[in-house]
Amino acid sequence: MLALLLAAAAIPTAVDAERAFARDAQRRGQWTAFRMYADADAVMFNPQVVWAHEFLAGRKDPPVSVRRWPAQSYVSCDGRIAVNTGPWVRERGRSVGYFTTVWQRKKGRWKWVYDAGDTLKVARPVPRRPYVRKASCAGRPTRPPLLSLTPPSKRPGKGPPDDYGVGRSADATLAWDWKVDSKGARKFRTFLWNGARFEQVIYDETKPQ
Repeated sequence: MLALLLAAAAIPTAVDAERAFARDAQRRGQWTAFRMYADADAVMFNPQVVWAHEFLAGRKDPPVSVRRWPAQSYVSCDGRIAVNTGPWVRERGRSVGYFTTVWQRKKGRWKWVYDAGDTLKVARPVPRRPYVRKASCAGRPTRPPLLSLTPPSKRPGKGPPDDYGVGRSADATLAWDWKVDSKGARKFRTFLWNGARFEQVIYDETKPQ
């Protein structure tokens, strides 16, 4: 266990965290890896939002884990928050799709706080090298165009999660929001500060389940 903790603490970037997570999914099991890297307040979708710690508790790993690769990574100026997205493949390409994950560095360790994605008809290419873009540290970030800057009233990780969520880095240079409706349709957006304004750099939309 000590070796695992030391290895996790040595991971420098969210891309490295994504790769470590992907390796552990193959070596240790898919849901085992999700549990290892999940923050206490992480959320997933099934298709409605669920607390990850409740959804993953006691869940048996599938015989073959999904394979995934970070293709793009958007990082806050302070380097403590990142949103990764990229392709995944299951059963040797019989099922393909994409994922989007929000990573947060706490006490020197990367943990994911949001993970979602969807299937696709055509696989996205596996990148030779991820595209990484860091938010500008210049200027004074304005209010990002989020669904709301008021966090849900419930305590994180307690009771059923709300059907929307918002977040932003401590330095306010990266922000994201998501919302899921009663039929399981979901939207997710990421905004990055470029020194003058916020740019929308990720937009995911899934159909009703």
